[in-house]
Amino acid sequence: MERVAVAFSGGVDSSFLVKTAHDVLGENCIALTALSPAFPEQAQAKAFCDRYGIRQVTFSAGVLTLDQFVNNPPDRCYHCKKFLFQQMKEIAAGVGFSVLVEGSNVDDLSDYRPGLQALTELGIQSPLREWGMTKEDIRTLSREMGLPTWNQPSAACLASRIPYGEQITGEKLERIAAGEGLLHRLELRRCRLRVHGGVARIEVEPKDFSILLSQRESLCKSLHQLGFAYVTLDLDGIRTGSMNEVLPRKEEEPLGTA
Repeated sequence: MERVAVAFSGGVDSSFLVKTAHDVLGENCIALTALSPAFPEQAQAKAFCDRYGIRQVTFSAGVLTLDQFVNNPPDRCYHCKKFLFQQMKEIAAGVGFSVLVEGSNVDDLSDYRPGLQALTELGIQSPLREWGMTKEDIRTLSREMGLPTWNQPSAACLASRIPYGEQITGEKLERIAAGEGLLHRLELRRCRLRVHGGVARIEVEPKDFSILLSQRESLCKSLHQLGFAYVTLDLDGIRTGSMNEVLPRKEEEPLGTA
């Protein structure tokens, strides 16, 4: 590929990909990071690039100007990915990088991921998927490389905390980020704060229920101050893509498969 721009969120997969690409290509690799209230790992992305001397190019993504994102249909991720990666291709080409890659892995094919279709349509290459790498493979290799991200929990776009059909706003995303910040300070490894109107529905591992209950009063007080009228604990525990459980089965079929 010779000169490669890596779509870099700061997550486990894209961190492994950009570090590997930089090890091979040096100055012929850049990290390209979209900035938005919807994306939770922007600070980690900058810290990672600073640590390893990787050139990072950032841009304001502007997803809140996109009606297909703000209106939050079930295929929101398709429209968002297409919007983002079209911008990324133009920005990468503008600084001399004609190849753009991203970090999805083969495990992503087993979930409802309409964004994968947008990547295919735009001709974005996904080396980790092409190499047949799973999330566990990436974590194992990241650990061997000494990357600080090897055991970092997955952090999906904050829009995934809002039910389909409910409008996405900057204010809601900021409340979600603040609420999850409260959970992170309890040192919960995996957690989500889903928002249903005035209800905050907290998802954590069942083994961590006791942590939440031990901090119940202070946590509820803080969440009420953020504007949530009700605070609930989801007894099913944390589930990736739990907002997809209400979709008709035909919409929930994984996209991006052969």
